[in-house]
Amino acid sequence: MYFCRRSCRNIYWIEHHCIVPEGKLVGQPIQLRKFQRKVIRRIYDQPTRRGIISFARKNAKTALAAMFILLHLCGPEARVNSGLYSSALSRDQAAILYHLAAKMVRLNEDLNGSVVTRDTVKELHCPGLGSTYAALSADASTNLGKSPSVIVHDELGAVKGPMHQLYEALETATAAQEDPLSIIISTQSATDSDLLSVLIDDALDEHDPKTAVFLYTADEDADPFDVETIRQANPAFDEFMNQSEVMDMADAARRMPSREASYRNLILNQRVEASNPFVTKTVWDANAANPETWGLAYGGLDLSETNDLTAFVLVSPINGVTNVRAKFWLPGDGLEERSRQDRVPYDVWHEQGHLNTTPGRSVEYRYVAEYLANLFQTEDIRKIGFDRWNMRHLRPWLIEAGLSEAFIDDRFVDFGQGYVSMSPALRTLESILLNDKMAHGNHPILTMCAANAVVKGDEAGNRKLDKKNSRGRIDGMVALAMACAVAEEASQSAPVFPVAIESFVEDLRG
Repeated sequence: MYFCRRSCRNIYWIEHHCIVPEGKLVGQPIQLRKFQRKVIRRIYDQPTRRGIISFARKNAKTALAAMFILLHLCGPEARVNSGLYSSALSRDQAAILYHLAAKMVRLNEDLNGSVVTRDTVKELHCPGLGSTYAALSADASTNLGKSPSVIVHDELGAVKGPMHQLYEALETATAAQEDPLSIIISTQSATDSDLLSVLIDDALDEHDPKTAVFLYTADEDADPFDVETIRQANPAFDEFMNQSEVMDMADAARRMPSREASYRNLILNQRVEASNPFVTKTVWDANAANPETWGLAYGGLDLSETNDLTAFVLVSPINGVTNVRAKFWLPGDGLEERSRQDRVPYDVWHEQGHLNTTPGRSVEYRYVAEYLANLFQTEDIRKIGFDRWNMRHLRPWLIEAGLSEAFIDDRFVDFGQGYVSMSPALRTLESILLNDKMAHGNHPILTMCAANAVVKGDEAGNRKLDKKNSRGRIDGMVALAMACAVAEEASQSAPVFPVAIESFVEDLRG
């Protein structure tokens, strides 16, 4: 009876003190769903040291975590002078949980009168009990001399590898507590060897009866785009989720495989680590019309190392269609050997006029500069985005070709290759392709680059094209993404992609 009264008491307290903090039901009392009640009953009706809760995004994971925090800060689970902590990989992620809990406090008159919110340090304090909650992040300098009674590990699935310093520091600090509780709430990790996967697998093997695991994940062999498959990983699908938005995500992932890995992880809650092509052949072919009109143009220039492919792509958006022209260079010496090495017909493409060569065994930037200088005489080119690392070698040749320093500074835009710049550029390019709003003329080398291109993502969901893990040359797609982003930038009042020092620092990190 005691354990039953404990979970029922906690459910009652949540539904009578916690308010929906945001969204379409904001301001209404929280009504716990069946799957949320199941979690609470298992954790509080049986001896539990650790609860692992894993389902897909948009199932109110963070809101549930905030409820656990308030239960132990000022609710029926509160202890005098107790310390509660949440851990996250980044300051931004840590702030999300804190602000959600703080909103719940402010929306309820009783809680607002009992709990002090400290936004600057992301803390909640209950003076009557002396209990305090603090949000910690791995990228902040934190004092790890804690003695937590309750820990919420938020989005632990973002941890790569089987260990994490902040997780270990907090977990080992609970030894001074008589009955500590850890709550892990996250979508799944990418691989079996990551920390969250190790913890889930150990719990599923029932090695520790004090660990409760709640895993909602889609079957690996099920149709990933079927609504019943989606329901497996989303217990709130028929409750408060936006079903049409989720199905739109499924449809986009079906058509654009670059989204499938993140879709499987975030929507189906599967362990996924895959190199997916950025664009399918079907989508690429649907945009293969020849450009019929041409006007104001914007470019992307991916400058190669000495003997690699240099790519220049020019786009001209007219009447909602992005028209594309592409130019490529390789060293003339050893072209047949490189064709065999890359398993593509560079020599044939050169004979057909699709590929330019420069004398010697490395790309001579003098020829690229002369081409660009002449192009400015015949085309109305407003801006060209370029990869900064090899621009120092091209710039002197541009000046030699007759372009002034001021002209170069005005027309050439420094474009970072890291997540900060490339993620919005890929969103722009992807949107154009998905809506069949491109006319790329099926240039064979650009088509090859499109078939090879894969994306790499970070913990925040940002993406960039990944040359290391692609199946072959992708330089043309890098140049196309830059060109589309520069064109999009020109049509917006606010910047689409960051430049200057912020982008430079991010690229050094990435």
